Amino acid sequence: MKRIAVFCGSNTGIDPDYILACDTLSAWMLKHDMELVYGGGQVGLMGAIADRVLKGGGKVIGVIPEKLAKKEIAHQGLTELIVVNTMHERKAKMAELADAFLALPGGIGTLEEITEVFTWALLGYHHKPCALLNTNGFYDPLNGFLNTMVAQGFLKQASKDYLLIGPEVGKLMDSILQHKAPATQKI
Repeated sequence: MKRIAVFCGSNTGIDPDYILACDTLSAWMLKHDMELVYGGGQVGLMGAIADRVLKGGGKVIGVIPEKLAKKEIAHQGLTELIVVNTMHERKAKMAELADAFLALPGGIGTLEEITEVFTWALLGYHHKPCALLNTNGFYDPLNGFLNTMVAQGFLKQASKDYLLIGPEVGKLMDSILQHKAPATQKI
């Protein structure tokens, strides 16, 4: 595994542990020579994780739609900045470049990005690991909703279990590295 796509907020949120998660994750990535693929912004948690990986000498590839780049939120110090036309192209390019997907805390865009690649995995479009870094229980409500989907017959337990969820960077990243693709196309 060479590259991980990180989805996260364009804001930093109110909990300082979200920034600390960027510190811990970037240190882990640098230690394991893993490159960062992310949304290309210089603000919020996006900018924080990119800055930390870059400061440690790591490689960072940003993918940003032209409309957002024009608003001067594109990070100008990246290893590579790819400017695309649409959000759809952004997600497709990030999916193409990444070997795994991880969501840190974020807003509705972060939720949309991780659930889309999770859905693609369940439909067999890729077999890359998908994970949520559950910093201070941020993703507990989503995990509860997924459990409701299972209980109500809308999601198989094996499908839910494909989405790795954990509060500790090291353990979660180890789970990502140990990920085995399912034997079937749709789980």
